[in-house]
Amino acid sequence: MKTIAVSQRAKTLNALLNKARRKTIILQSADGERFALTSVNNWDGFDVGAGTDFALEVERTGKNKKLMRSLSGRRKRSQAAGIPLAAVRKQLGLG
Repeated sequence: MKTIAVSQRAKTLNALLNKARRKTIILQSADGERFALTSVNNWDGFDVGAGTDFALEVERTGKNKKLMRSLSGRRKRSQAAGIPLAAVRKQLGLG
């Protein structure tokens, strides 16, 4: 991924960026190809390398402490917000 700085003089592009701050927008080129324009302020990216050896990439990913903390936090949040299957069955009158 590459970051490109947008000049304040690029009025049209800045107008699109302002819209994307509020809601993701899809840009469609003249040839029909589509691109998503969205804010990534709260996005975490993790580089696991550009190698072709998948086993090595898996090993590196597992050693990425920042990624592992992020995944662990997501798992804890999703478990805390979940509803046990037994409770769902009871609510639906299935058991």
